[in-house]
Amino acid sequence: MKMHQSLGPGQNLFTGYGEGHVLINAQRHDGNLIVSADAVTAWAAPDFAGLAAEHFEALLAYRPEVVLFGSGKSQRFVHPRLYAALTQARIGIECMDTQAACRTFNILLAEDRRVVAALLTI
Repeated sequence: MKMHQSLGPGQNLFTGYGEGHVLINAQRHDGNLIVSADAVTAWAAPDFAGLAAEHFEALLAYRPEVVLFGSGKSQRFVHPRLYAALTQARIGIECMDTQAACRTFNILLAEDRRVVAALLTI
């Protein structure tokens, strides 16, 4: 699916997604990612079964107000003990499939929210 840009330059926007990848500002990214308004970083999380608390603790460095966890093709929920550090820091976390996380990221970014997407694309 292709999406249309609605924000100015200099911000990361999801402009599309497909099997095993996402497009950010029309540039293809494969693999699991952490995406903020101004950074795209590989996420060390191997897959859903391999998620650990340290994968979510790494998100604290971005100082988000909300984290969108994209669980891949289908919506899966992470056990709360894995994201306890986010909860203790009063950072919200929403679990959704990766495509929904991409769309929601763009909306929250347009609202000037400090949002980070932690995405499983593989």
